Amino acid sequence: MTQFKDLERAFNRGEIGRRQFLFHATALAGTTALSPALLSGTAQASEPKKGGTLRVGCSGANTSDSLDGATQSDIYMQFLGHGMVFDCLTEVTADSTLVGELAESWEASPDAVSWTFKLRKGVEFHNGKSFGADDVIESLNHHIAPDTKSAAKPIIAAIEDMKKHDDHTLTLTLKTGNADFPYLLSDYHILMYPAGMFDEAVAKGIGTGGYKLESFEPGVRSYSTRNENYYKADSCWFDAVDLIAINDPNARQTALVTDEVDVINRVDLKTIKLLQRNDAIQIFEVTGNQHYSYPMITTQAPFDNNDVRLALKYAFDRGEMVQKILQGHGAPGNDHPIGPANQYWHQDLEQREYDPDKAKFHLKQAGLENLKIDVSAADAAFPGAVDATVLYRETAARAGIEINVVREPDDGYWSNVWMQKPYCACFWSGRATEDWMFSTAYEKGVPWNDSYWDNERFNKLLIEARAELDSDKRRALYYEMQVIVRDEGGVAVPMFANWVDASNKKVTHGPDIGNLWQLDGARLAERWWFA
Repeated sequence: MTQFKDLERAFNRGEIGRRQFLFHATALAGTTALSPALLSGTAQASEPKKGGTLRVGCSGANTSDSLDGATQSDIYMQFLGHGMVFDCLTEVTADSTLVGELAESWEASPDAVSWTFKLRKGVEFHNGKSFGADDVIESLNHHIAPDTKSAAKPIIAAIEDMKKHDDHTLTLTLKTGNADFPYLLSDYHILMYPAGMFDEAVAKGIGTGGYKLESFEPGVRSYSTRNENYYKADSCWFDAVDLIAINDPNARQTALVTDEVDVINRVDLKTIKLLQRNDAIQIFEVTGNQHYSYPMITTQAPFDNNDVRLALKYAFDRGEMVQKILQGHGAPGNDHPIGPANQYWHQDLEQREYDPDKAKFHLKQAGLENLKIDVSAADAAFPGAVDATVLYRETAARAGIEINVVREPDDGYWSNVWMQKPYCACFWSGRATEDWMFSTAYEKGVPWNDSYWDNERFNKLLIEARAELDSDKRRALYYEMQVIVRDEGGVAVPMFANWVDASNKKVTHGPDIGNLWQLDGARLAERWWFA
């Protein structure tokens, strides 16, 4: 009975979502009765209503931020971009269902090569221009321009032809079949802009989203007001959203406690128990595919040697990191990016453990008795990244690896350190599908392949799996790819971290909280409301 009371209390406080509640409740089933209100999801959610200004204290902001979706790389711009001001063609909902956003429906050819999309009619950009197929084609082509650095380039480069049938119908024909293609179009980089007005749209924030941008100072603050003409009638309940850049975790938490903001992301896990004792605050935690990683640039010595890479992977004490850095709010990683929220996660793959002797063995295989390297880190990479890297230094020392922890500035970390320094701390939100994750960060030559890794077998399997419609065959291919990345890849993945955000109890939400990104899939401004 006590366990159920604790579970109900956590659900009512917003500390767990309905899916997590039902999962744990099922495990306890038979010992006591469950409240019908809890099972229906109505205990947490009140009826949505319009009004008020939502104040969000958000990390991940940089002075180099832009409203060009191709350049966006962290949660602040995700939240402002596809979560407020702009829209994508498709959307992953809070309960992980793929639905149309600006695309009303789609149909594939039997080989998943040709995809015909029906676009929503009556949708307008914030400047009054009607949305249509020309806007889609120009917005997609932006990611494959000659000088593009878009992380979505591999998604759009896979399109062989774009054919407009009429203003609200177009067919995208791929070079090879891709069963996940509609999922990929929900990527937060692939925002829709008005054709012929791209520069103005980026400068002024002219999108079709549920909020109109009133002001934007990169790395500092943005202010947006509700788009009364938004086509989604059951969303965007706030009158306005004040999105405040607060990169320091202590400052974010203080702002929430002192009622300067209503919501914060990335709660400091070291002090989460203090927040939980505050009756005015609710923690919302979901398990997704977020992982903390350490990419090595494999085109540079000594990281071009796989034995060196394996030695560095065996030097992580993953269990200790989960307990000390995540305070138990996560799980050990296995040096690949596919997690428990993915369909083809290889859950039976042997877990790599901390093993100084194996690390020394691989150093010797590389012709080395010891190793001295720099590892760059800042808490902009992930909360506790510096502490995690210091802990890594201690465990690696027992394997004959001397790590110099280079503490980098938070501001500009993603432009000056990530993919620039040979070995650094990093985080990934994960992706809804295996192909999406692999093609974003592990496929040869893609812009965000942060280890510059190139594996012939992996690249061959990636293309094969992408076009395979038989689920069992796809599973076998993705299983092998996870093994290859774990054993030959250029990225160490020591931890998977839960999304842990917080708000005051003035705000509330529906029965589910999205786990694709933090802050309810970066769409909290669209999905939540004031109670």
